[in-house]
Amino acid sequence: MEGAHGMSKIVVIGAGIGGMSAAARLAKAGHVVSVYEASDRSGGKCRTEWIGKYAFDTGPSLLTLPAVFKDLFLKTGGHLQHQVELTPVNPAFDYRFHDGKQVTFENLSHHQTLQNIEAAFGPTARDEWRKLMKRAAKMWDTSREAFIESELTSIASLFKRPSFIGDLFTIAPWKSLRQLTSEITKDSHLRYIIDRYATYTGSDPRLAPAVLLSIAFVEESFGAWHISGGVGKLSEALEERCRKVGVTFHFNSEVSEILQDGKKATGIQLRSGEKIGADIVISNSDAANTYNYLLPTNLRATRKARKSLEKSQSSLAGFSLLLGLRPDESAQRLNHHTVLFPENYEDEFDAIFTRNEPVPNPTIYICAPDDKAMVKSEGHESWFVLVNAPRHSVTGDGFDWSNEKFSQSYAAKIIDAIEARGISVRSRLEVMEIRTPLDLQNAVLAPGGSIYGSSSNGARSAFLRAKNRSPLKNLYCVGGSAHPGGGLPLVGISGEIVANAIVGKSPAAPGAH
Repeated sequence: MEGAHGMSKIVVIGAGIGGMSAAARLAKAGHVVSVYEASDRSGGKCRTEWIGKYAFDTGPSLLTLPAVFKDLFLKTGGHLQHQVELTPVNPAFDYRFHDGKQVTFENLSHHQTLQNIEAAFGPTARDEWRKLMKRAAKMWDTSREAFIESELTSIASLFKRPSFIGDLFTIAPWKSLRQLTSEITKDSHLRYIIDRYATYTGSDPRLAPAVLLSIAFVEESFGAWHISGGVGKLSEALEERCRKVGVTFHFNSEVSEILQDGKKATGIQLRSGEKIGADIVISNSDAANTYNYLLPTNLRATRKARKSLEKSQSSLAGFSLLLGLRPDESAQRLNHHTVLFPENYEDEFDAIFTRNEPVPNPTIYICAPDDKAMVKSEGHESWFVLVNAPRHSVTGDGFDWSNEKFSQSYAAKIIDAIEARGISVRSRLEVMEIRTPLDLQNAVLAPGGSIYGSSSNGARSAFLRAKNRSPLKNLYCVGGSAHPGGGLPLVGISGEIVANAIVGKSPAAPGAH
C-alpha cells in the first residue's frame, strides 16, 4: 500500500490539535493523509462555541508558546499570523484570595509582576517569587530538549546524557511541586498560585513533580495570548492549513477498531463497518480508548502499554458554566483571566483525588475576554467559568455526574460564591449552560471527562503516559494523553514528534519502527 517514492498512506484517528499537527507535517512531506473524526467538526477539546449571541472557549482559553504553532505553519508553507489575530492578554492573570488580597501578573513583564507581588504581599514574597522563577527557568532549560521536545522512551535513555547528574539535581524528580515551593516560600498566596500549575496538567501539587514549576517560567517569559474570535479559531486555521497541504477530512466517521495482524497496525474500521487499509495509523484518541477499546485487550504487543496506563492516575476533570451576561454600566469589568481562591485550597485536592466528590468550596476560574468578536451585541460579555472536579465514574473511582438536578444546584452554588466576592452575575444573566465531566466525555470521547488523560501525579508519571511510538508497529499516539502531555503547546509538540518519527522511514522496512 506504500505510495510512490516511499511515501505512505496514513490515517489519523481524531481531528484534535495533535492529530492535525501531525497530519499537516506528514502531508507536507508527501504522505497521503486522511483524518477520521467522530464529530462534525475539527478541534477536539479546542473549540469556540456559539450559544445565541455569545461565543465561549469551552476548551483552552489562552495560548502559551505560540512559537510552536508559528513553526508548524512555517514548516508547512503558511503563516499563523495570516490566519489568526494573536493579542497579548494583559494582565495575564488576576488572582484574588479569600483574605481580600489581590495580585495581577503582568503579561511579558517579570519586573512589573515582581512590583505587584511586593505591593500585595511584601518584599519577602517578591524576592521569593524571583527565586522561584530562577529555578523554573533552569528547569525549563534542562527539560525542554530532553523531556519535552524529544521522544521519551525510557528512564534508562536519560542516564546516557552527559549532563545527567546536573540535570537530575535541577529537576529534582524526588520532590513534588508542593515540596519544592515550600522550600522556597512560606507565603500561602504564592503557594496557591504555584499549586495552580499542577492543575494545568490535571494533577495534585502534593504529588506532581517539581518540574511543573517550569510552566510558570514559560507563562511569564513567552506570554499569555488570546486569539481574536476565540481560541477555537486555531482549530479552524489548522484544519485549513491541513487541507492546503492535501490532508483529507472525514467527519461523522467514528473509528470502532484499529485493524492489526498481531504485530503491526494495518488500518482502521469505522462504526459503519467500512474498513480502510493504511501503512501507518496515528491515534489522536485518548490513549485509554486506543489501548482498551480500539485494540483487543488481549493483544500481546500492547500488554505493557496497557499496564502502564493502568498504573497512572486519571487527570482531574472540569465542571464549567457558560454565562452570557447583559450590559451593566455599574458592573465591574473583569480582567481576561480571574482566579478566585477559597480559604481552604488543600481540601480541593482531597475532594477530587481522595474523596472523589465535587469540591465543596472550589477555586473558581473565570475567563471573561474583552473581545467584540465573541459577542453579537455591544456591552454583552461571554464568561467561561471552570472549577476543578473529579472525573465521571459510576464505579467508585470518580463521581457520577449524571444527576442533572445536582449539577444545577452545584452551578447555583458556584454563582453564589462568585457573587459573595462582590462580582455581579445573576442580575445580568441571559444565558447559562452547564457542562459536566460526563458532557465532556460524551462530546470528545475523553474517558470520565478527564481533561488531560492521565495526571502527572508521581515521579514516574511521565513514563506511564502513552509513548508516541506504540509497541504495536506502525501505530503512533498523539495528543494530550500521549507524551509530552496536555495543553496546546505540548499537544502541538507531540504532533511534531510523531511526524519526525515517521518521516523518511518506510513502515515496511525491517527495523524501521
